[in-house]
Amino acid sequence: MDKNQEHVAAARAASDAAHLVLTCVHVASILLVIACFSATAYHNAVDNAGRSSVLHAVSTGLLLVFACQLALQALAMRADKRNRANQDEIDEARWQTAELFAMTDMLQAAETYDDASAVLMATARRLLPRYGAALYIFNNSRDRLDLAKAWDLPQGYVAPETLSPHNCWALKRGKPQVNVPSDATLCCSHHASAAATVEIPMMACGQVHGLLILLPEDQHDVFARLLGVRRLGRALADSMSLALSNIALREKLRTQSLRDPLTGLYNRRYMEDALERFVSLGARTGGSTAVIMLDLDNFKHLNDDHGHAKGDAVLRDVAAQMVGALRPTDVLCRYGGEELLAILPDCSLEDAAEKADILRERIELLSEVHACAISASLGVAAVPEAATTASDVVPIADAALYAAKKAGKNRVVCAERRAAREGGVAPRLAVTGRG
Repeated sequence: MDKNQEHVAAARAASDAAHLVLTCVHVASILLVIACFSATAYHNAVDNAGRSSVLHAVSTGLLLVFACQLALQALAMRADKRNRANQDEIDEARWQTAELFAMTDMLQAAETYDDASAVLMATARRLLPRYGAALYIFNNSRDRLDLAKAWDLPQGYVAPETLSPHNCWALKRGKPQVNVPSDATLCCSHHASAAATVEIPMMACGQVHGLLILLPEDQHDVFARLLGVRRLGRALADSMSLALSNIALREKLRTQSLRDPLTGLYNRRYMEDALERFVSLGARTGGSTAVIMLDLDNFKHLNDDHGHAKGDAVLRDVAAQMVGALRPTDVLCRYGGEELLAILPDCSLEDAAEKADILRERIELLSEVHACAISASLGVAAVPEAATTASDVVPIADAALYAAKKAGKNRVVCAERRAAREGGVAPRLAVTGRG
């Protein structure tokens, strides 16, 4: 129990003690009135045989006072009951507010969706202990919602892995939606269960970031309960939506700092760090790190003849061909302009040359798609075969690229091994592809 709850409990105990003392005093006064009334009635009936009008008036007055005491006691008890109920509601609201503030404070430290989901689950279990929940978050393309976390779901209910925003009334309207199939309510298209749910959209900065679904454990007569829980559910969703917005913004900024916005490939800064890392790892393990430098042929003429929009489309498709032709572990970067670069860890010079030629062929096939001539020249180098460090492997691959350009373009040129240079033989470039 935290300090706020301890203070509330102590104040309530003091109030109960004071109420008990006042009740005892009130009961004692009533008993005193009863005793006085009894003595007066006895005296009036026995000693004076009912002949004293004064005593009769006193007894009647005592009887009225007694009746007023009972009426006032009943009114006081009802008022006290209402006050205690109101105080309980106020205490409950204060406790809920404190929990929501604590949740907001914790969410500020959440760096990932998993962190934020864990905070939401812990708070929801405290505020809504008899409810299960499922949290859905929009994917990057915002065409579906993926299940991020689910907890305490009723038996028989299975949360789907994905939801379509077009099938959800809560997301369409931007308001909570109550689904109670047993009461014949309008339900979302994705709601394929007999369980009653309330779905609450998570909105922040004018954009929907996710969906929170709450399910009560007891599925009998739930419509009114779900209507009542919407306020607390919206408070949870609002706090969570701000966290999701901040996390999405951080992810966007991080992506922009690492990736090229046009092609989606990594940028030059990330490439330099990755190359240093892979070369250092290869030096420890004895593996090779290859580099493929790619430049589109006659790209300026393509922009002049077909427009920059066509050039951008070609660059995006070439980047997609690189992603498809190379391994998931390879690092693909936009080196600058129409020059693209691939880092192939644990790959020999010969294997890299073969992959480069496959990539050249795939790029040439784009000519049919875009109805214009598209080709690329590629230079290949590797550490330690053709270079000694990460700082000189890129210039060597670039030199091989320019050799491919001079040799007629649309070809792959592989840098000669270092042993040939050290032996005093003039450096040569192995050429594959066609002119």
